[in-house]
This record gives sequence, C-alpha cells and structure tokens, in this order.
Amino acid sequence: MKRKSCIVFSLDMDDMKENFHTQLKRLMDEYVHLVYALSRKFPKEELYGSTSQLRRSTLSVILNYIEGFARVKSKVHKNFLEISYGSLQESKYLLDFCYKESFCTGEQFRKADELADRIGAMLWGILKKMQEP
Repeated sequence: MKRKSCIVFSLDMDDMKENFHTQLKRLMDEYVHLVYALSRKFPKEELYGSTSQLRRSTLSVILNYIEGFARVKSKVHKNFLEISYGSLQESKYLLDFCYKESFCTGEQFRKADELADRIGAMLWGILKKMQEP
C-alpha cells in the first residue's frame, strides 16, 4: 500500500490574527479607493453634501480600525472598532442614497455594497469575540 504524504501547515494564533488583520485592512483600503473613484463622477453641487459625507464616513472605517488596533486597552480598542463599524453602516446608507439619486451605476453600487458587507461581517466577528467572557 502506498502512503500518501501530506503537508501540515502550522500557524500560531498570532499569525492567524495578523493574516486576518492584513486581509481586513486590505479590503478596507480597497473600499476607500473604490468609493473615492466612483464619487469623482458625482454632481458638482454634491461636493459639500453627499460626496464629502460619503468620503469621510468611508475613510473613517479604516482610520478608526487602524487607530483601535494600535490601542493597548481592550475597551478602548473595542470602542474604535465600534466607531469603525458605525461609519461603515453610515457609508452603506450613503451609497444606497447616491445610487437611488443616480449618482453611480448599479454595478458600482453592487461592488461597493458587497465589499462593505464583507468588511462588516469581519468587523462584527471581531466585536462578537470581544464580548465573549
């Protein structure tokens, strides 16, 4: 009988957390750049309205995540993650609003919305784990 060989990869918890953090940050960065790109075509009269608010809320997602990740105290870290999650929800509403106002195409909206959902699921997972005793 021939033995099959298998390769076992061993990742410790720190490596797994770092990979998760790196992936989440990459998705957030992609989201910010996508929103900035699609909002360049918004009407000029929206520059100080929905364009500015959408960009600020989207940028706030990654900035609060990064700042929270850099904090030592878990309660402070959690607070920044909650702010990041709240900003994500704000940006999702604004994207929906802008789509309904025909500021962006359905394809642009779906791509941004799907990315936001992935980010939201990952952030929510972190927050739920932080609530566990």
